[in-house]
Amino acid sequence: MMWFQPDLLKGRAALVTGGGTGICRGIALALASAGCDVAVTSRRQEHLDPAAAEIAGAGVRALAVAGDVRDPAAVEAVVARTAEAFGRIDILVNGAAGNFVCLAESLSPNGFGTVVDIDLKGTFNVSRAVLPHLKVRGGVVLNISATLQLLGTVGQSHAAAAKAGVDSLTRTLAAEWGPSGVRVNGLAPGPVEGTEGVSRLTTPATRQAIQQQCPLGRLATIEEIATAALFLCSDASAFITGVTLVVDGGLWLRSARALGVE
Repeated sequence: MMWFQPDLLKGRAALVTGGGTGICRGIALALASAGCDVAVTSRRQEHLDPAAAEIAGAGVRALAVAGDVRDPAAVEAVVARTAEAFGRIDILVNGAAGNFVCLAESLSPNGFGTVVDIDLKGTFNVSRAVLPHLKVRGGVVLNISATLQLLGTVGQSHAAAAKAGVDSLTRTLAAEWGPSGVRVNGLAPGPVEGTEGVSRLTTPATRQAIQQQCPLGRLATIEEIATAALFLCSDASAFITGVTLVVDGGLWLRSARALGVE
């Protein structure tokens, strides 16, 4: 990650939801490596404490605070603690998400609603709560999306619907909040090596199909997703808003079959 200046985000503070594990942990560490103070939140404190220790190891301030993005009161508490600890919030990364493979005919209303509540409503809840802080100096919201909704991905009706909503929300908030100096963008990773999502949502057969169909011939790494996020959170993208950047090696251009249940 040495394409950027080590002090690229020095003096700024970020809140990363879902930041204890996977892609969002990687994003949190990338922000920290650029000099940003970082708070991470998710429902489980045991996932957050090790991530916060790594963030602090980059020489910045770190905070780990548990909270459920589905609960507006819990979100307000997380935001308040972050602002109190750092004195500001300049960057929000909405990464908390839930998913599982299930055909629509077998999917319960509760299962569908749970994913929408976490991915879509959670993104709205946290964005709305952080906005007053972002408006103080101008800030950035980065919504972690996916590529499922770009295709007819079998077994992913719930997650695809939720992420389609996130993409739409990204565009709307960019239009509404731009005059206040707040940029809102999205990042849509494809399958990423070494993540729980890939381990739970793919089989050896679908994994091989993904690699064969991807124009670049492999899965992404967490670091590659994190560097794309760092770009969108920094002044390097100062005139970009309302965009959802797909980072999947061109996979979504080829086929949806490799990503679902056959």
